[in-house]
Amino acid sequence: MDDSISGDARLALDLALTIRHDGHGGVADDLTDPAGLTAWVQAHADVLPGADRFVADPVALTAVRDVRAAVRALFARAVRPGEPSPADAARLLPVPQAVECLNTAAELVPTVPVLSWAEDADPVVRQEAVGADAPLPALLARAAVTFLASPDRQRLRACHAPRCVRYFIKEHPRQEWCKPSCGNRARVARHHERHKKSA
Repeated sequence: MDDSISGDARLALDLALTIRHDGHGGVADDLTDPAGLTAWVQAHADVLPGADRFVADPVALTAVRDVRAAVRALFARAVRPGEPSPADAARLLPVPQAVECLNTAAELVPTVPVLSWAEDADPVVRQEAVGADAPLPALLARAAVTFLASPDRQRLRACHAPRCVRYFIKEHPRQEWCKPSCGNRARVARHHERHKKSA
């Protein structure tokens, strides 16, 4: 993935990508049980504080799946007028409900502004959690909110290659698919469709 996107964008996108093509024509969900969530969080130890000691339970799994459903619904809105991912296009949360879900999860941890001012730079303000570690749903919701309000949102696309259900950040003007293998599948499908029509 492109290093030019923010950590918040990457985290929100990675959460959405826990719903993916299973390699056999169907859709797989990496968050079907607490063990799946534990593995996903631990794989994101570089951006999620306390990930190395995180162990999911059914309550955390439900909360994260709710945040993911909201993120995917808002990603579908963000890619308009393009089509959303076919994985959940027929069962997206209504946008007001998705926004409320993210805001509710994000408010689980109060934050305070913290000023940093290096000698040779402009002052920077960042929001830091007050108190102990923030709950996982709050961290994920805050990352999604920050990403959706950023200019990176305008580069968000749904991949429409055959069997793909991913969202991606468009890294160059001619990019149409999330990865080269999706582009190859799309070209092969177009080729077969042209030959069907001419036969």
